Amino acid sequence: MSRVLERRKLYLRLMRQATLESGYFTVADIAEATETPRSTVQDWVNRLIEEGCVLVTEEQRGRHAARYAASSVMPESACRRIFTTVDGGEVEIYHECMSGGCAAFCEFHHARAGGALQSVRRDGTLLRERASLGRREVAVGLDPAPAVGIVGVFHEDGYIRQQIRCIGGPAYSLTDMMSLAEGVCGVTVRREGPVVEGEVVTRALAYVAVGIDDTDTGTEGATFALALALLQHLAKLDGVMPIGHRVAMLNPRLEARTAGNSCSCIELAVEPDLVPRIEEAAVRFVAGEAASPEWGIAVRQGFRVPGALRAYGRSAREAVIGREDAEEAAERFGAHLHGGRGVIGALAAVALIGLPHDVLLDPGRDVCTGWEPVG
Repeated sequence: MSRVLERRKLYLRLMRQATLESGYFTVADIAEATETPRSTVQDWVNRLIEEGCVLVTEEQRGRHAARYAASSVMPESACRRIFTTVDGGEVEIYHECMSGGCAAFCEFHHARAGGALQSVRRDGTLLRERASLGRREVAVGLDPAPAVGIVGVFHEDGYIRQQIRCIGGPAYSLTDMMSLAEGVCGVTVRREGPVVEGEVVTRALAYVAVGIDDTDTGTEGATFALALALLQHLAKLDGVMPIGHRVAMLNPRLEARTAGNSCSCIELAVEPDLVPRIEEAAVRFVAGEAASPEWGIAVRQGFRVPGALRAYGRSAREAVIGREDAEEAAERFGAHLHGGRGVIGALAAVALIGLPHDVLLDPGRDVCTGWEPVG
């Protein structure tokens, strides 16, 4: 599917460029530019006409070839990345947009629609949504009805299929933009009057949280900076989609702290078979770059956080706990620990994933009640 998508992107880009420069294009123009048989280009033109991306401006007359125009010369896509992770019977959907306004629009309408979604939250231009597998109908329309909703999410053969129903601007995004986003393997659409329903296909990636702590000393280094460097390093590897970086405050009264006692967590979406290699790469990087010999890493797969693991994170904010507590919790909840004393805070960082920034940064806030989703 990815090869077909790349061809679609290429043809659309050339067609839009020709429309901008000449006002039209012919099958021969695109065939020559791509060194592709005319019959193949004609098949693509017919397909894009059905999708509404290309218009016929002049029919073929005798020896004069038909002329076509791209239906839009607006930016190819406001959607930068769309990708998904799966954890048991739940899926997290990540949609990174060029525009904070567009991301806010989708957040508002997706939350209003409900459908297959359990929760919707936005961090800048990144929209994060938690969904249950299955289909739940949504009626879209004019205000006060939602303009767009996710009606179904399915996990099959290593792929996630999102079924989206929409009208107006969201319908344009679905038909003309989403297929161009990084991470999308394919898009199919069908129209019912003004309503468009389509299916967006992405890989079913594994969610991996990497907690980091105690990488600095009183005079050198900063854990947040090393975490950011690690995120950038791992994002360059094949099969990895970076999600984000979080900073959490732990017990501010801990005597051994170097400053305010914060830890970091980076979040990744990874091809499932590559998770062990990504963990090894993270350990090598931190071991080589940390200023403190007490550096620690915790690695855990899955975005759902059991209540007892969240309670470990709360303990790290309220009390002084030992390495034995961290090792016991890690074994119980499937986390891997590497390094020295820093594994205590590193596991706490993993235990606190999914919480808002203001809660993470205030060690006085309760992390075990009133926050969804927590798994």
